[in-house]
Amino acid sequence: MATLALTKDNFKDAIEKGGIVFIDWWAEWCGPCKAFAPVYERVAEENPDITFAKIDTDKEQELAAAFGIRSIPTLMIFRDGIPLFAQPGALLQEALEELVQKVKALDMDEVRRSIAEQQTAQQGPGPEPST
Repeated sequence: MATLALTKDNFKDAIEKGGIVFIDWWAEWCGPCKAFAPVYERVAEENPDITFAKIDTDKEQELAAAFGIRSIPTLMIFRDGIPLFAQPGALLQEALEELVQKVKALDMDEVRRSIAEQQTAQQGPGPEPST
């Protein structure tokens, strides 16, 4: 499967449909983006069970701003609608393939439990019971 072009109009649907979604934030003028593109395409072809998407930061400035994209290329990974990874910089093919395997191997029930625990900890203890 070729990569999917994401825009503000189809972004939410792509993320919320479930499964694994890799996103390459890029721009036409970006040299490192152009160098990373063939690596990203090869790994996408090897993993048809994963959605590999691209977002052109020049065309989707509002979306890039919403996600705080300040450097490109930036790789972002979602699984089952949960953001798992975001890192600027081009990756070597071996590193990208390793990320694919790690994301596939994640126990998402454990991830959800961990997120719930972090949210509870951030909220702090509830009010003291009155006597």
